[in-house]
Amino acid sequence: MQLEDDDTLLFIGDSITDAGRDRADPASLGEGYVHEIARTLRERAHDGPGPRVINRGINGHRVYDLESRWNTDVMDHRPTVVTVKIGINDTWRRYDRNLPSPVDEFEACLDRLLAATARKLSAQLVVITPFLLPAGPDQERWFEDLSPRTDAVLRAAAHNAAQVVRADLVLPRAAQDREPAELAPDGVHPSPLGHRLIADAWLAEVAPTAADARR
Repeated sequence: MQLEDDDTLLFIGDSITDAGRDRADPASLGEGYVHEIARTLRERAHDGPGPRVINRGINGHRVYDLESRWNTDVMDHRPTVVTVKIGINDTWRRYDRNLPSPVDEFEACLDRLLAATARKLSAQLVVITPFLLPAGPDQERWFEDLSPRTDAVLRAAAHNAAQVVRADLVLPRAAQDREPAELAPDGVHPSPLGHRLIADAWLAEVAPTAADARR
């Protein structure tokens, strides 16, 4: 899609989206992939300001937490593009707090949020898949929960005509050429390089340049 200066891009999710943003400052974008996307779009805009970018990620949130704040943190801003990055905490809480998030309920919740947003705002929807670069043997078993959850994210995205950014493919592919800890030291939270890779994947999918289109 062609992004314009009057577009509003809203990103919502967990700590990977939050990335240390200052919640006392509504304009704060954190230091992660959202910040990188906004910086790149400003550089591309040249004489204009570029699209407005809003970050509404919150550490530790699962999909049900997003639903509880969706009206105030998404709908009230009237965004033209909504990007959702969620799922890893729905898996993580199963293993560290014995707090399951059944995949069918997770999928139904995500589907509700995407469908309502498309219906009420006519916004372009973007979904970033959850990912994991295991930092140890304990995390390897998370895939029994995360893999079907990722499939659920893809189904919900397809059902609502959302564009998909495959972080679950981009980061493991990058980890073939470097140590996974260079991309996500704890297996979950990206390093600056990991965030840049997510940002580049989003830009290539949502706002490609002419050079991207020729690849």
